[in-house]
Amino acid sequence: MDIENSITSTIFRDISFSQKEIDFIDRLLKKIILNKGDVLIDSDTYVNHQYYILSGCLRSYFIDNSGKEHTIQFAINDWWISDYTSLFTSDKSILRVECLKDAVIYKLSRENAEVLYSNFPNIETFIRKKLEKAFASFQKRILDNLSKPAKDRYLQFVNKYPTIVQNVKNYHIASYLGITTESLSRIRKKTP
Repeated sequence: MDIENSITSTIFRDISFSQKEIDFIDRLLKKIILNKGDVLIDSDTYVNHQYYILSGCLRSYFIDNSGKEHTIQFAINDWWISDYTSLFTSDKSILRVECLKDAVIYKLSRENAEVLYSNFPNIETFIRKKLEKAFASFQKRILDNLSKPAKDRYLQFVNKYPTIVQNVKNYHIASYLGITTESLSRIRKKTP
């Protein structure tokens, strides 16, 4: 595959590679096509991959003992998703990852990621920076959930992620915000 049309050039667009390097990296990334409703990762399984979303929308969520869903992350074009606790600790997964909108994704195994990091330090830097941003975002979200009213969290979500709002159901947004669907409906009615 030529450089311009390779998945490597799409994912790592800020890094220059030779055609030989592109071919090598492309072989480590496995394409998956998902349909709406497909479960990519189920809870209580071992996770060995992280997933790059080329197109579509996925979400990761936790189901508590009472059966209530808690959305942890949405992932749309150019985002990564996995159960990172399982991936990085080798414990069984606590999250489920499901497809909310038909998707084309690429999976990268933990072993192949290590191969990339060993052979391409610039990819390791790229991934580290992505993880740093994700960690900071998760930490900010926790603080917002602890300190901001639901309406403020909703408005912030809509402003920051307008594409996600178009692709997910109200109960997914409510579970992401940590509120009930009824509370979300009331907030939406009062918000212009």
